[in-house]
Formats: sequence, C-alpha cells, structure tokens
Amino acid sequence: MPEITVDIWSDLVCPWCYLGKRRFDVALAAYEHRDDVHVRWHAFELDPDAPRESALTIPQRMRQDLGLSAAEADRGVAHLTELAAESGLTYRLADARPVNSFDAHRLMLFAEDRGVGEPVRERLMRAYTAEGARLGDRDVLGALAAEAGLDGAEVGKLLSGDGYAEAVRIDENQGHRFGVTGVPTFVFTGGGAGGADRVERAFGARPVAEFADLLRRAHQRAPVR
Repeated sequence: MPEITVDIWSDLVCPWCYLGKRRFDVALAAYEHRDDVHVRWHAFELDPDAPRESALTIPQRMRQDLGLSAAEADRGVAHLTELAAESGLTYRLADARPVNSFDAHRLMLFAEDRGVGEPVRERLMRAYTAEGARLGDRDVLGALAAEAGLDGAEVGKLLSGDGYAEAVRIDENQGHRFGVTGVPTFVFTGGGAGGADRVERAFGARPVAEFADLLRRAHQRAPVR
C-alpha cells in the first residue's frame, strides 16, 4: 500500500492549532487507509520572545497586537469558541494568556520519545484553551505531564535543564525551510522522501472534509511499497 507522511507544525499556546488538530484527527480516524499514515508533530513558536508569565489574556493581546477594539476582539474570540464547540472542544480564551512555549515544546519532544506524545499534547492544549493553564510555568507543565502519564521526577529534571532545546530549534528550522510562517501547518507527503511533486501543504485549521481530501490526494500520489 502507498505510504503517507503528514508533518504538522504547531504551537501549544495556539487555539487554532488545537482546533486544527481535532479536525485532522477526525478526518484521519475516518480515513480507510489510516494505518498507512505516519504523523509527525513538530515544534513551532508563534512568539519566541514571549515572556514565561503574562498578565495579558488572548483578547487583550489581540487588542494590543492587532489594534482591535474590545468589541472586535470579543467577537473574534466568540467566533473561534463557536468553531471549537462544533468540534467538541470547550474554549475559555478569556482566561488564556499567551506565554513563552519553548519549555512546553521541550516537554512535548520528551513525551514523544517516551511514547506518550498524544496524551501529553492533548492535556497541554486542553489545559491552555479550557482551563487557563500557564504553560510557561514549569511547575504547571510538570503537573500536567504527570497527569498524562509521565514520571514527575524525570519531567522536573528535564525542565530544570536544557534537554531537547536543540531539538526544538531543529524542528523550527526545518519548518522555516518548508516555508512555515504560521501554525498550524500540515505537510502531506505521498511516499517516503518523495519529490516536490508528491508534497502538498495546508495552512490553518482546515475543515474535516478538506483534510480528508488531502489524505486521499496524498494516497493517490504515493508510490506503492
């Protein structure tokens, strides 16, 4: 059967990324050749210079960075919250604070190596979008990781050092080479290393039907193993 690789660049403090993940997950679960799809997640920081702690919430940052009025920011948040609800997600973005996600990405790469990337990713994203968790706080990250199945002592040791820091930078540099400037970004490759003619990119939280089409097209382009 043809083999498909999907590389996904995402930020853990990005509400659109969680929505994109959920929609992609739904499309993948319904895809008849899902066992031939290899998904690889990659780190990407939307704001590498963000502080580890912030007093500003997402609506406040929207007003500050985009020059929106309070009403405009609230409408934008309400729209995204409605879209998330349609996919079964609960968003409380008035409690979410955009913070530095570098340590969270280090934790995610560690979790991937321990075989628990999916539950840790889900826990962190849900905690950020629904619970107002401060993902720049290492104690918060440690507690959430332990809930998702990682050893607390190992996580504490990781976060107190610089483990996986270089791996995060490698992910981000690779993303830049693929032309990633925002997240979520999905790169569908139909078969192994492949050529440029077998690669297709999708930006943003695309609808489930569009992800399904992307999977089918990648399958059609892929050489048979």
